[in-house]
Amino acid sequence: MIRAGCHVSIAGSLANAVVRAEERGCDCFQIFSRNPRGWGFKDLTDADIEGFRGRLAASGLYPVVDHMPYLPNLASPKEEVYEKSVATLIAELERCSALGIPHLVMHLGSHLGTGIEGGRRRLIDGILRAFDDTPGEVCLLLENTAGTKNSLGGTFEEIALILDALPEERTAVCFDTCHAFAAGYDLRDEGAVGESLELFDGAIGLDRLRVIHCNDCRGTLGSHLDRHQHIGLGEIGEEGFAAFLAVPTIRRLPLICETPVDEIRNDAGNICRLRELAGE
Repeated sequence: MIRAGCHVSIAGSLANAVVRAEERGCDCFQIFSRNPRGWGFKDLTDADIEGFRGRLAASGLYPVVDHMPYLPNLASPKEEVYEKSVATLIAELERCSALGIPHLVMHLGSHLGTGIEGGRRRLIDGILRAFDDTPGEVCLLLENTAGTKNSLGGTFEEIALILDALPEERTAVCFDTCHAFAAGYDLRDEGAVGESLELFDGAIGLDRLRVIHCNDCRGTLGSHLDRHQHIGLGEIGEEGFAAFLAVPTIRRLPLICETPVDEIRNDAGNICRLRELAGE
């Protein structure tokens, strides 16, 4: 059986996120541990931690994935933004540890036109600083990107260069299907899926995968358009997802939908379609 889920809101309380995940038929789920659209946040209280951990234990859902907020950019050449970004990463690692969340997903940021090598160096240095400040078992997952202008992580080779400079026991990869397709990695049929995962294995290693973001793509192959679509209704399509979900390595991993919620389909509908395409 695959483990499928989606991103859920923490509105009201962190414990409410577990309830929402159960209502949507999740086996696993993803959250923002705080407001993702600002720099400020409230510290976790003992009640927050106990409420979340207790509700999670009662639910049996696993794993929970935390996602970094939107504003941090550890590749930024702007000193104030960079320092705030490192501080946010440290705080999120600490929050994950307190809440018992094993994985923290992060985007790799943008060098803002100042050069990919400098951006990569800043990113690596920032992550190492955060690890020095937060010893623990939380695994930081680097998410592949759509390859938009000035962004890091659009190719598997680029992600490998970053991983090679970081401690293996604390880092791995979150693979986003929409981002991979938009970056030029074809996933539309069995042959394409095999070739793209072979490229991933050669550059990074399939053993470094921990979480999959299952999103179809509104943009065409290699368009660099990061626009998520309902499972099977975008350019990857149902044949592509069926082939992707047939790969044993993929089936064993948590599959998180970050798909739209509209008149076409809601979160539960996309999770259901994912299971159907996986043959369940």
